[in-house]
Amino acid sequence: MNLSTIIKSTLTLTTILFCSLCINAQPKLASIFTDDMVLQQQMQVPVWGWDVAGKTVKVTTSWNGKSYTTKADGTGKWKVKVATPSAGGPYNLTISNGKAIKLNNVLIGEVWICTGQSNMEMPMKGFKGQALIGTNEAILKSKNNNIRIYTVPRSSKTELQENSKPSPWHVAGPEFVSNFSATGYYFGRLLNEILNVPIGLINDSYSGSSIEAWMDPDVLKAFPEIKIPAKTDSIKAVSRTPTTLYKGMIYPVIGYGIKGCIWYQGESNYDRPDQYEKLFPAMVAKWRDLWNEGNFPFYYAQIAPYDYAQLPPYNSGGKYNSAYLRDAQRKSVKVIPNSNMAVLMDIGEQATIHPSHKEPGGTRLAYLALAQTYGIKGFDAISPSYDAMTITGNIAVLKFENAANGLTSYGKELNTFEIAGKDKVFHPAKAVINGSSVSVSAPDVKEPVAVRYAFRDFVIGDLYSTGGLPVSSFRTDSW
Repeated sequence: MNLSTIIKSTLTLTTILFCSLCINAQPKLASIFTDDMVLQQQMQVPVWGWDVAGKTVKVTTSWNGKSYTTKADGTGKWKVKVATPSAGGPYNLTISNGKAIKLNNVLIGEVWICTGQSNMEMPMKGFKGQALIGTNEAILKSKNNNIRIYTVPRSSKTELQENSKPSPWHVAGPEFVSNFSATGYYFGRLLNEILNVPIGLINDSYSGSSIEAWMDPDVLKAFPEIKIPAKTDSIKAVSRTPTTLYKGMIYPVIGYGIKGCIWYQGESNYDRPDQYEKLFPAMVAKWRDLWNEGNFPFYYAQIAPYDYAQLPPYNSGGKYNSAYLRDAQRKSVKVIPNSNMAVLMDIGEQATIHPSHKEPGGTRLAYLALAQTYGIKGFDAISPSYDAMTITGNIAVLKFENAANGLTSYGKELNTFEIAGKDKVFHPAKAVINGSSVSVSAPDVKEPVAVRYAFRDFVIGDLYSTGGLPVSSFRTDSW
C-alpha cells in the first residue's frame, strides 16, 4: 500500500469517526440554558440549541411530564416552545436526541433582563477603587434559593453571534451576588420579597456603552449619521461601536422567555440628547419586535446628575448640559408604550459618574414593576412629573401628574427653579408648593414664558412626592 493510499484511508476513517461522534453526541444547548435557571411562568417558553441537520430532538419537562419534539433545520438549529406552569419548582428539563442532557434545579417564576452601561453593570462589590454604600451587608445577607442570577459575558462583534460565551446561572449567595449588577440585584430582591415567587435576573450590560451599540443595524439605517460597521471592520471602541453589543450580547439571548426589561444607560450619549430622543424608542420597539412577546414592560433609570465637563473633551454649556439628556429620557415615557422612568435626581455625585447609592435605583425600578406590571396599589411608585403651565400676571403655575397626595420639599426652600421672559434669559426663581402644583416667580421677570427645574449638569433635586420620590428635572421651553 503506497503512501497516497494510506493518507486517503486515514482521512476517510477520520471523517467516518467524526461523523459518528456528531451523530452520537448530545444536542448542544444555547449557553443561557443551564442548571439553576429560572423560566418565565405561565408562558410558551422557547428552548433552543443545535444538532446535526435533520436530527430529532425531544425536550421533556418534569412539571407535567410532557415531551416536545422537533428537528434541527438545515443549519443545525432547533427550537421548541414548552408550556410553563405557575411559579414553583425545583424541576428539571431533559433534552435528548437519543443521548440526553438533564438540566436540574430549574425554577419557574419571573424573569427580567437587566441591561445598559456601567451603572447597570457595576457589581454589588463596586468597581475597583469605587465603593458602593451599604452593599457589603446586603451581599452577606444575599443567600436566597429563590433568586437566580445570570450574566451574559461581554462580547463586541461585527457579525451576529448565534450563541454567547458559556456562563452558568447561579443561586443567589454572597460569592455570586458580590459580582452581579447592584441595580439588578436590588430590583430583583424587592420583587422576590413582595411577590414571593422565584426571580430570574439576566445581566446583559457593558460599561461605557452607547445606545447605538445595542441596536439592530436595520433600525440604525434610519439614522444615516451613524456609521454601521462592516463585518470585516475592526472594532476600535468595544462598547461604543454601533450594533456590536447587539450582535454579541443581545442577539444570542433574544427569545429567552422574560417578563420585562430594566435599562440604565444614557451617560455615553449625554452630548447628543436630540438624537437619543429618537434612538431610544426605536431600540425598545425593535427589541420588543424581536422578542415577539408584545409590548413587554420596559422600565429605565434616568441618568443621575454629574459634572460631565470633567470628561474629555471637557465641553460644557448648551446641549452639553446632561439635563438635556435627562429631558429626552423624561419625554420618552409618553412615547414608549408600557414604560416608565425611575428618577435619580437625589443621588447624583459631582465627582463620580457612578453614584455610590445603588439601592434607590434598583428599588425605584422595582416600584414601577410592582405597580404597573403586577398591579400592587396603595404606595408611591411613580415620580411626579411636570404636566402643564399657566401664567397669571408674573407668576407661572406648574401642574404635576402623579402627585395626588401633593408635593414636598421636606420643609426646605426650593432653590433649583429658574424662570425666563421673552428674552429667554433665565433667572433664579422663588418657588412655592401649593398641593400638587408649584408657583414660580422672580422680580426681574414681569412676563414669564418659561420655567426650568434643576436643569443643570450637576444638581441635587429638592422637589419630591410625599412618598419620597424625586421629581425629574424639566423645562417648559424647547430652546
